[in-house]
Amino acid sequence: MNAMAGNYTTEDGREIGDVMMEMKNITLRFGGVVAIKDISFDIHEGEIRAIIGPNGAGKSSMLNVISGFYHPQDGEVWFHGAKRPQMKPYQVAKQGIARTFQNIALFEGMSVLDNVMTGRLTHMKQGMLAQAIWRGPAEREEVENREVVEKIIDFLEIQHIRKTPVGRLPYGLKKRVELARALAAEPKLLLLDEPMAGMNVEEKEDMSRYILDTNDEFGTTIALIEHDMGVVMDLSDRVVVMDYGQKIGDGTPDEVRNNQAVIDAYLGVSHD
Repeated sequence: MNAMAGNYTTEDGREIGDVMMEMKNITLRFGGVVAIKDISFDIHEGEIRAIIGPNGAGKSSMLNVISGFYHPQDGEVWFHGAKRPQMKPYQVAKQGIARTFQNIALFEGMSVLDNVMTGRLTHMKQGMLAQAIWRGPAEREEVENREVVEKIIDFLEIQHIRKTPVGRLPYGLKKRVELARALAAEPKLLLLDEPMAGMNVEEKEDMSRYILDTNDEFGTTIALIEHDMGVVMDLSDRVVVMDYGQKIGDGTPDEVRNNQAVIDAYLGVSHD
């Protein structure tokens, strides 16, 4: 199931669309260190695509390339059939790509509601003066954006903390608020960087459900990095595996699970 050109049907009967994003021969260097070496893979519309690998494999670097934080020295990023020029993160966000971070990046002193509202920035058209006066178009825009945010708050079941400062929340709820902020951007492609990190079993089950529901109810395409292999195999339609900056596997969860190179990378086994 590598490098599929068109749509496909998952094992559970879901129809997956055509290619949304293609990473073509991506190489990323930091001085003399090669973080990503000549990696190609694609992401289809409507799928959940996992990127996995041991620590230091280059997974977060790849997510940073997709989201515009890093710019590869070699290779091309294609989005919806067009080669993407070098872009800043805010320009990538305007294309419809949102993300969460491995280390939570929220405004601790602001309420949950205000944090989630920041996810609407790419949808705000009125200037600062109009927003300050808050009449006419600016008022209507504010109301429309708040309606979207309130629906997401309901969807993620965080109504009871909507006015609570984020800094007072436990870790698991902070991760959910960060997901809410990303969803507020109404992304075409949602990037999740270790969404389950640091969570207990119950919190992981909740987050897994929200990710599946986001994909199912909103039709959001998702690419995620995750270390919990049980979660990866349960959630993902396809998995790409990285090790020391190189791609060593790509396919369905079953194909990856039985890939000897993947087994060796995770178990630390070498074969002559």
